[in-house]
Amino acid sequence: MKKLKMLLLAASVFVSVAVQAQKEKTVEVGGAAMYPSKDIVSNAVNSKDHTTLVAAVKAAGLVETLQTAGPFTVLAPTNAAFDLLPKGTVSSLLQPENKTMLTTILTYHVVPGAYSIADIEGLIKKGNGKAMLKTVSGDKLWFYHDGKKIAVKDEKGGVAYITIKDVYQSNGVIHVIDHVLIPA
Repeated sequence: MKKLKMLLLAASVFVSVAVQAQKEKTVEVGGAAMYPSKDIVSNAVNSKDHTTLVAAVKAAGLVETLQTAGPFTVLAPTNAAFDLLPKGTVSSLLQPENKTMLTTILTYHVVPGAYSIADIEGLIKKGNGKAMLKTVSGDKLWFYHDGKKIAVKDEKGGVAYITIKDVYQSNGVIHVIDHVLIPA
């Protein structure tokens, strides 16, 4: 009887999560459903692909900021994107003495306002093939089409591609990217 109750409870939880996910039109990122009713941080902590980003956000003291009403557009580098940086870069950035630099890099991945892919594509079209957006850090990013992909160019000339788009949050939208963007 106890096993049956546990099985029924587990089935109930599974169905509840599935109904919630379907009701909210979730997107799966890093093996976890991203719920539009939750804020950026509350969703990101569940993504297996963004553990480095979450650790960096915590080290920089940006958790509370990314839980505010926003809205924000976050270009979220994956763990694999952070792994492309020179060896030792991430561990160095996570040191307390490098908090200012880490904060600058992280806020370079955040644009004020909620920009869907359709919004970005509209800006690209309006800008004759290129759109520039200012980040929370006050620096610039350029968006353009590269074949069927949307590319994001940083101030150092590095390029990231949006790999998962339009992950809506209660306080904005996330677009997953495959490289870390670096300000000038």
